[in-house]
Amino acid sequence: MRRRFAGVVRADIVEAPVDVPALLATVQHGGIGAVSLFLGTVRDLNDGRAVTGMEYEAYRPMATSELRAIAQTACDAEPELVVAVEHRIGALNIGEISVAIACAHPHRAQAMDAARLIIDTLKQRLPIWKREHYVDGERVWLDPTNSVQTPAAP
Repeated sequence: MRRRFAGVVRADIVEAPVDVPALLATVQHGGIGAVSLFLGTVRDLNDGRAVTGMEYEAYRPMATSELRAIAQTACDAEPELVVAVEHRIGALNIGEISVAIACAHPHRAQAMDAARLIIDTLKQRLPIWKREHYVDGERVWLDPTNSVQTPAAP
């Protein structure tokens, strides 16, 4: 009989590029019928402004703890759920993955719902700050609580 597991198998703040196949492998076992994968990437346009890249900063111990708590909340709601989530910090280019969430469950609806719950909660609660870099050279810290942007110091 194969070992089955559930819960948070990975919740981490990372500096290296996200290894998606490795992340997926951490949530899979014989009882899994569905894996929902969410990848958040750096886009080239935000609020009508051309973006050249993004910086993410965090106090790692606090951000890691909160990320784990967010993932655990999803697992508490779905006992058979398996979750692995990583959020990247540092300088990222257009198209690079900033956050990856893999949710696995015996059934697809639960896996998909959990991935949505985690990303929505993460956007509200995770203490990670981001600064966009624009084509014109300006860099702006984004306020996670609203759409107002605050110019960053050079």
